[in-house]
Amino acid sequence: MRVLAIDFGMRRIGLAVSDALGITAQGLPTLPRTRLEDDLRKLQELTVEYSTERVIVGNPLGHGGGETAMSRKVAEFAEKLRRRVSCPVDLRDERLTSVQANRALRDSGLTLGKRLRAVDRVAATLLLQSYLDFLSNERSRNAGTAP
Repeated sequence: MRVLAIDFGMRRIGLAVSDALGITAQGLPTLPRTRLEDDLRKLQELTVEYSTERVIVGNPLGHGGGETAMSRKVAEFAEKLRRRVSCPVDLRDERLTSVQANRALRDSGLTLGKRLRAVDRVAATLLLQSYLDFLSNERSRNAGTAP
C-alpha cells in the first residue's frame, strides 16, 4: 500500500512516499507553495503518479494535544484535498517531526541553507515512517491475537 505524506507549510510543502509494500518512506522534492489550486492539483497528480492509496497530512497540534491556528489551517487544507483525490486523506499528529528533522539535519553537519531546503522533506519522511511503523506494529499485534 502506497502512502503519501504531506508536511503542510505556508511557504513549502514537504513530501514523502512509501515504497509499494508500505515499509519504508522516501522523501520527495519539496513543493514550493504557489496558489492553493495549483498546490492541490500538483498533489492530486502525485497521488496518481504513485498510485497512492492513502494520504496523511501532518497535524501540528499544540504541546498538550490541543488545536492551534496552524492545525486549523491544515484541517481546512486536508478537507480541500479530500475533494480532489480518490483516496482517504487523514490527519496525523506531527508535533515532534519538525524538531526531529531539524535536529537530524543539524547533527549531519549540513550548512544552514541546505538544512532549510531539506527540513520539510525530512519532516514528511519522519511523519510517514512513523505511520508505517505504527501500521506494522498493529498488523503484528493483530496477527499475534488471531485465533
